[in-house]
Order: sequence, then structure tokens, then C-alpha cells
Amino acid sequence: MAAVKKGLGKGLEALFGEESSTPAQSKYTSAPDRKALASGEVKIKITSIVPNSNQPRKVFEKEALDELTESIRQYGVLTPLIVKRVGENYEIIAGERRWRASQAAGLKEVPVVVRDYDDQSTAEIALIENLQREDLNPIEEAQAYHELMETYHLNQEEIARKVSKNRSTITNALRLLKLNKDVQQMLSDGLISGGHARAILGLEDERQQKQLAEETVQGRLSVREVEKKVKALTRKKKETPQKQTPEKDYSIFYKEYEEKMQDILGTRVHINRKDNTKGRIEIDYYSQAELERIMDLFRTIKE
Repeated sequence: MAAVKKGLGKGLEALFGEESSTPAQSKYTSAPDRKALASGEVKIKITSIVPNSNQPRKVFEKEALDELTESIRQYGVLTPLIVKRVGENYEIIAGERRWRASQAAGLKEVPVVVRDYDDQSTAEIALIENLQREDLNPIEEAQAYHELMETYHLNQEEIARKVSKNRSTITNALRLLKLNKDVQQMLSDGLISGGHARAILGLEDERQQKQLAEETVQGRLSVREVEKKVKALTRKKKETPQKQTPEKDYSIFYKEYEEKMQDILGTRVHINRKDNTKGRIEIDYYSQAELERIMDLFRTIKE
């Protein structure tokens, strides 16, 4: 996973206001009333807490969770969970690892800070907290960005600002979702790296993607070796039709055009040629907000 920029060091306070921070004076009670909740940090029964259904992190590494469990047994929960009230329970906004480890450690109560965030803010905080600790694997990160775009209609630039990353980083992360599902799982499991996955994306055929990913794992290929294999496979694909249709000689130029347009638009572009003089350009977008962003770029060009 790409290194998180230092901008994330500002923490949740910089993105959602000072209210996200824990007050210096804390109060603890097994059954928090409104006055106690308003004061900041409280203790509530662990059985009253439920996980966030939109938690971007799907995989919790057992070894790391066991280490956290042992630490909590010795020192307790040092950083309170951030939760919101949902009916009679409290849904986790940030701190699911601490909650899981506290359960394993046998705690009856845990410290929390109760906040009144809407669903979008909850999703953003959960994503940012995991990114700050670099806990998400590349596919989880990409899926979290995609969820923000699809559900809350954020465009790539807005997401980039919220997580303190370059827009190109968001674009490259989202491209991973175009991989074969089995290849995505290999990436999630750590069998291949993000560099391997991005190289494999050079193949459009999902069967070839899977075959090369399996070959990468079995042969322990480096990223550079995978890149060479991708180039060889794409070259072979281009050379085969050239024997029948000489017009394919210009394929390399159209590939460059695709890459240049992708850099400008921040999304995938396909050039489908009928012959050397006409064809069709396809531009991918992931949400209505993304489509509007692309249209804004075209308006700027027109002006």
C-alpha cells in the first residue's frame, strides 16, 4: 500500500472539527446518561457496542489482534472508541480492533466518546482511521473509495482532499477493482503486491490476469519480471492480427493516446478503432459525481 502522507497526522480533528478529540476531563459510568455523554469520554458495557456495517476493513490479522489483546489485558484500553448512538446500542465509528481485542481480553466495559455523526461522516472517519494506521489492504482501500463515490457521490478530488492523498493515488487504487476477482483476492491475502497488481492491469483479458497472477505466486516473480511478461503478452496480441490487417501497425500510437487521455481525465479511456480514420472513444466513470467532474473538464477545454 502506498505510504500515507503526513497530512493524515493531523488526525480526525483536522477533518471533522475539534469535537473529535477526547476531552482532558473524562467521566466513567456503566450506564451513561445524557449529562455524562455530553461531558466527553465515558465507559459503557461492551455488549452494548455493535460493529460498523460499513467498516472498510474486512480482514483483521489474528497475530496483530492477539498482541493488542495482550496489551489490553495488561494496560487496558488507552484510546477510547468513537461511537454513535443507534437505538439502544452504540455503533463503532472508529476503534473496531480495540473493541474486538477488548472482547477477547474479557473486558466488561470500554471507554468511548459518543458523537452524533451522519452516515457519510461515519464512513469517512472509519476510512481515515484505517488509512492513518495503514491497516487496509489495497483492495479494501479501493472498495472504501468506491463506496464513498457510489453512496455519497464524492468525486476523486474530494476524496483525495479528505484523506490527504493525490487524486492520481485514488485513481490508481480504483483501477485495482478492474482486476479479476481471484487476482483481487490474491492481493488482499498478500500473495502479490500492489506493484504486481498494477502491472497485471496491463492485461485486459481476465483469464490472462489470473494466469499471470498464479504464475507470479508460484515463480515468486518480481514486479519487473511481471511487467516484462505483460509487455510480451500484449505485443503478441498486437502482432497476431497484424498479419491479416496491416492497419494494426498504428496500435502503439493509439495506446499512447489512451494513456494521455487517461492522465488528463483521471479515469480509464478506450479507443475502439474501425479503421485508421474512424472509431469510437469510450470514457469510464464510477458515479454520477465522477461524470460531472469529467464534464467540468470538457467545459474548461471549451472555454
